[in-house]
Amino acid sequence: MKFIESIKNVWKIEELRNRIIVTLSLLLVYRFGAQVVLPGIDAAQLGGLADSTDGGILGLLNAFTGGAFANASVFALGIMPYISASIVVQLMGIAIPYLQKLQKEGASGQKKINQITRWLTIAICLLQAPGYLASLPALGIPQSAFLLGTGPLFYFSSVTILVTGCIFAMWLGEKITDKGIGNGISLLIMVGIIATLPQSFLQNAATRLEGNNVMLILFELVIWFVIILASIMLVMGVRKIAVQYARRTASGGYEKSAMAGSRQYIPLKLNASGVMPIIFAQAIMFVPSLIGGSSFLKETSVGAWMQTNYSDMFGFWYNLTFALLIIVFTYFYTAITVPTNKMADDLKRSGGFIPGIRPGSETSEYLDKIMSQITLPGSIFLALIAVFPAFIVKLMGVQQGWALFFGGTSLLIMVGVAIDTMQQINSYLLNRHYDGLMKTGKNRKAVA
Repeated sequence: MKFIESIKNVWKIEELRNRIIVTLSLLLVYRFGAQVVLPGIDAAQLGGLADSTDGGILGLLNAFTGGAFANASVFALGIMPYISASIVVQLMGIAIPYLQKLQKEGASGQKKINQITRWLTIAICLLQAPGYLASLPALGIPQSAFLLGTGPLFYFSSVTILVTGCIFAMWLGEKITDKGIGNGISLLIMVGIIATLPQSFLQNAATRLEGNNVMLILFELVIWFVIILASIMLVMGVRKIAVQYARRTASGGYEKSAMAGSRQYIPLKLNASGVMPIIFAQAIMFVPSLIGGSSFLKETSVGAWMQTNYSDMFGFWYNLTFALLIIVFTYFYTAITVPTNKMADDLKRSGGFIPGIRPGSETSEYLDKIMSQITLPGSIFLALIAVFPAFIVKLMGVQQGWALFFGGTSLLIMVGVAIDTMQQINSYLLNRHYDGLMKTGKNRKAVA
């Protein structure tokens, strides 16, 4: 009943209602584009491509694009080239002075960084699009499906359409951020992942029903909800560092009494790096199988072992290496994204301090120590959630497509974006409530 009342309150706020309508409309456009097949390809002969992307790494890529990868759609590249470009620019900002300067220039600098990211996105698309088209026959599309052949005309037109599709998806995400409820790029990814969820679940359920294992379906759903709760705990878990702010006196100084100021907190997130360590580790995991299949190691026993063990994303060695890389990258990404020095400086400028810790370098060292302590359990927890689909496949025989939703990047993206969206809507509700309380005062001011 309270949930229904909250929905009614959301719909009563005109600005929020308009933003939700805009968001849903643009998401609908994105989902429609994911079903539009590239010109020159027979949509009736895409069954082989769908089977090839039913599980494994290709299944994960297909989930990120909302099924557009398996549909040979105009949005087949999805929004991932933009995500890749954003990560590259963010990492380059550590080493390139020009980008560091732009980061300090505020809104104008961020505008230039966004422009650089867009151009880099186009460059990545120009590399990925021909590779995707060249891989279509190997992924199960017969030559008869290419109605106009696979000559230069097909490649030129298809590459142009794929690049344009990615840029258009990026534009949709930015418009959702500006005119909708925010987190546009993240919402596109989340909606794409959710779009493949019903089909994956129904395929797995049909297999269970054939074996009269109805209770096993219910048990899997219970485990799924438990993993969702664990992911929510990981995303929202914080360590609160108590902070006090000295109160300015009439003479212009500060009272030295620790009880004079109001007590607040610095929230240090248990998983400050989000899903980035998983994305980095996932990209690295392509390397061993490529090395094993190289001309130097292809005919050797080492190469065969690497190809066998690192081509199966549900295998033991793959997931052991994957988990270790996630832990390493969690420490790395947290170190470059959590500016403890800046936090300490900002705290000192505002007259704040951590009880028992001197402002300045000692505060920075203390915050860095706390981040290191909470990053270890956070990274291990993140690694366990990332490799949990492998446990589900090996122990319970869950189909690979459905198993991807039991952890890893897909589940964490869905949980993280859902929480952020709910917080955005909640902020509108709180602001509306505040305006309602101040309505009389505003009217009185207007009359005056």
